[in-house]
Amino acid sequence: MTEPQHHTPEEADGFPNHQELKREAIEFVKLVVWFLVLFVVVRTYVIEGYEVQGVSMEPSLADRERILVFKLPHELGKFFRFVDPIKPGDIIVFMSEEGENRRYVKRVIAEGAPKRSSNVAGAAGTGPRNDMTSVRYEDGTVYVNNRRLSEDYIAANAHDLADSYEETLVGPGQYYVLGDNRTISKDSRSFGPISDGEIIGHAVFRFWPLHKMGFLK
Repeated sequence: MTEPQHHTPEEADGFPNHQELKREAIEFVKLVVWFLVLFVVVRTYVIEGYEVQGVSMEPSLADRERILVFKLPHELGKFFRFVDPIKPGDIIVFMSEEGENRRYVKRVIAEGAPKRSSNVAGAAGTGPRNDMTSVRYEDGTVYVNNRRLSEDYIAANAHDLADSYEETLVGPGQYYVLGDNRTISKDSRSFGPISDGEIIGHAVFRFWPLHKMGFLK
């Protein structure tokens, strides 16, 4: 005759015992921690969402539009000299070090000599020095190393401006940035070139509003 088996109330009713609940709780906490770590790493070093504030980038970007900022190439460029991810024409987001300590979104107009070579800018004799790039803003037109830029992305009335600014020399690791809406943009015309260390990343994709979703130019 077999002896009757004794079960705890939890086991008899089909519920996990205390040890099983404890293990499941630990696994859940581990999963949450790993998710948070991954989220922080991706947001810090790979890609981040950003909301445009103001109209200084119209018509390319409007107020309250949301964009994705790709950070990874710029982060890699801090460690590998052959990586030069930011180019003239790119839209970037950067943290201003000029008092306000706020984020800006602007377009790169010119850069100093690429990090991989300090002689590229003056190799053809177009720059004032081998490691410097000349930027001049005259009557609403931009000249880089005395060559007029063709800018099809700026606001329609930008070429009607009569504003002129003194020549600016952009050195290695520096970038001259302007807003596409030149009439109201606060940019390198007022605070000068920005440094490589101020850049957060390259704005690559607009995801809001939905009807304007797509890659940025």
